[in-house]
Amino acid sequence: MPSTPALTPRRELWLLLTLAGVQFTHIVDFMIMMPLGPEFTQMFAISDAQFGLLVSAYTLSAGVSGLLASTCIDRFGRKRLLLVLYTLFGLATLACGLAPTYATLIAARILAGAFGGVLQALVQTIVADVVAFERRGRATGIVMTSFSVATVAGVPLGLVLAQFGGWHLPFIATAAMVGGVAMVAARTLPALTAHVHAARGRTVWGGIAQVLVDPNHRRAFVFTALLMFAGFTVIPYITIYMRSNIGVRADQVPLIYLCGGVATLFTARVFGGLTDRLGKVPTYRGLALALALPLLALTVALVHGAPLWVVLLVTTLMFTIMGGRMIPGMAIVASAAQPAVRGTFMTLNGSVQSAAMGLASFVGGLLISRDAQGLVQNYWLAALVGVAASLLSALVVGRLHLHGAGPSAR
Repeated sequence: MPSTPALTPRRELWLLLTLAGVQFTHIVDFMIMMPLGPEFTQMFAISDAQFGLLVSAYTLSAGVSGLLASTCIDRFGRKRLLLVLYTLFGLATLACGLAPTYATLIAARILAGAFGGVLQALVQTIVADVVAFERRGRATGIVMTSFSVATVAGVPLGLVLAQFGGWHLPFIATAAMVGGVAMVAARTLPALTAHVHAARGRTVWGGIAQVLVDPNHRRAFVFTALLMFAGFTVIPYITIYMRSNIGVRADQVPLIYLCGGVATLFTARVFGGLTDRLGKVPTYRGLALALALPLLALTVALVHGAPLWVVLLVTTLMFTIMGGRMIPGMAIVASAAQPAVRGTFMTLNGSVQSAAMGLASFVGGLLISRDAQGLVQNYWLAALVGVAASLLSALVVGRLHLHGAGPSAR
C-alpha cells in the first residue's frame, strides 16, 4: 500500500488537535445523556431500563452503521469522508435538541449514533495512518484529551445549559460547535488518499473478508468488546445512583464530571508517555487491574450521606483510570490491524465497540432495579460484571500481535 506522506511536526499537531475537536463534540453528544438520566426518567415517565435503551440506541446504531461503512470506507479519502459524516452528525444532534417526545428522541439518537460511531473509528484510523508506531501512544493521548476536556467543560456546561434552558439546549449548542469544528477541519486536514489505491483491487466484501479471516483481528475485536464492557455497565447510571442512593444534589453533579475531567486532562499526556516508554500492553494491563478498585468502591463502599469530597475522590479516580486505559487500549487496537485494511478494520472495530457499549448499558439497566423508596438496587452487581470484563481483557491483550512493534515495544 502506498505510504501516507509524512507531515511536518506543526501540521501533525494541527491534525491531532482537529481530530481532538471532532472527538470532543462526539463525546459531549454521547455523555450528556447520562447525567440527564433523572430528568429523562421523570419527564418521559420511563424506567431505568428504558433510559438504558435511550443510551443504547446511540451505540447500537453506531455498531450497525459501522458494519455498513466497513464495505466502502477505504474507497474514499479520509478528509472527504470525515467532513461528510461530521456534517450529518451535526444535523442529527440538532434533531436531538428539537425532539419533542421520547420516541422522536430515540429516533434522533439512532441517527446521531449512525454517523458518530463511524466518525470515532475514522479518527482512530487517521491517527494510525499518519503517526509512526513509536509515537502513537503520545498522539493517542493528545486526541484522547478530548475526553478530559469534554468532562471538564462540555458536560458541566451542558448541565448548566439544561438547568437554565431545558434539556434541549445542550444538544443544540453541541450542534453549533460541530459547525465550527467542521470549518476548521476543512482547512487543516490533509486529503489522506494513499489507501484508496490499495482498495481498488478488492471487491466490496473482499476487504471485510480479509479483515475477518485474520485471527489477530478477531482477537482484537474480542479485546475491544471487553474494553468497552468493563465500564459501561456502570457509567450510564452514575448520576441516578448518586442522587438517589448517595444523596448528591442535582447542582453538585457537574462537580463529579468537572473533577474527573480535570484529573484526566493532566493524566492523559502522562499515560500517553508511559504507553510509549513502558510498552502498550504492560501499561494497559496495569490500568485494567487498577480499574477494579474505583468500580467496587463506587458501588459498594459509598453510603448515603457520604461527604462530597469522598464521592469526588472515588469518581475522579474512576474517570482517571477509565480514561487512562483507553490510551494504550486504542493504540493497541490500531496497531493490531494490517495496514492495508486498517480503515475497514477500524470501522468494524468501531461497530464492535459501539455494540459492546450498547449491550453493556442495556445489561446494566437490567441488573439494577428500584425499591419502594426509589433507591437503586444491585448496582454492585453491574460493577462486578465490569470488573470481570476488565480482568479478562488484561489476559486477551497478551495474545495480540502489534504491527510495527519490535519485541520490546509492546
